[in-house]
Amino acid sequence: MAQRTVLFTLFDGVQSLDVTGPLEVFTGAEQHTPGTYRIRTASLDGGPVRTSSGLTVVPDHALADAPAPHTLVVPGGKGTRSPHPALTDWLREHGPRAERLVSVCTGAILLGAAGLLDGRRATTHWAYCGKLAREHPAVEVDPDPIYVRDGHVATSAGVTSGIDLALALVEEDLGRDVALGIARHLVVFLRRPGNQAQFSAQLAAQTAQREPLREVQRWITEHPDADLTVEALAARASLSPRHFARAFQTETGMTPGRYVDRVRLEHARRLLEDTGDGVEEISRASGYGTPEAMRRAFVKTLGTAPVEYRRRFRP
Repeated sequence: MAQRTVLFTLFDGVQSLDVTGPLEVFTGAEQHTPGTYRIRTASLDGGPVRTSSGLTVVPDHALADAPAPHTLVVPGGKGTRSPHPALTDWLREHGPRAERLVSVCTGAILLGAAGLLDGRRATTHWAYCGKLAREHPAVEVDPDPIYVRDGHVATSAGVTSGIDLALALVEEDLGRDVALGIARHLVVFLRRPGNQAQFSAQLAAQTAQREPLREVQRWITEHPDADLTVEALAARASLSPRHFARAFQTETGMTPGRYVDRVRLEHARRLLEDTGDGVEEISRASGYGTPEAMRRAFVKTLGTAPVEYRRRFRP
């Protein structure tokens, strides 16, 4: 494989982990297979930048002097809130020329401002998905996955998801064994599927305000194999099914059915990762009833069957 330049754009207020996480992945790949990647960093004027945590980073180049990138990585951070117009202009001009255009966290906000996400599906940190959707209605914003690939453009969610995306790109370039070796060295998973949820069901949903509904949330989490129909859950909350369904969605931000689906999937994933239980036993314990029902849920949400999921993610 011909050497590929990976260029990281730097700016004041950048999130340091958005830069160093993926950078360590590509550096590990270059150390494993010398001559694979040429890794460079650049700021607008070539001067040092101060990250959001106060760390000062000295780039290799000014953007005007940087080598043409094969993979252009745009990190996020507080500096994306009021980006320098010259940075947006540079991205607008040079972004389409890269073979792969990658954003980490709120770096997607910069890509959106440069018009590079129009007509594409994209994601960003869950707290900023609404902002990206409001400011750039031509972008199809998906708040759930940890990363999204649409053609040559790849966008990722919160800071650590940039590592997942970088591992996926290295696996694409050099194969699974190399990416697995890097993941082991960094002590991270290889690799969370891109369409894995950004956070757990309990975090994805808001905590209900009323105690009866909070108790129902706890009950669902602790008893995924129970009868979790709206009628059964409404009875636990001493509400009519119609009133319960409306109140649950209002207070948690999702329907009871969707919350139950997420809890069951998360429970099944944990059992696949942490136990040696068989798929049939896990499907019953997670409330699916049959292995086929669990398989359909995994394929629909994660894009992989339970057996393959366990092969990839069980230590």
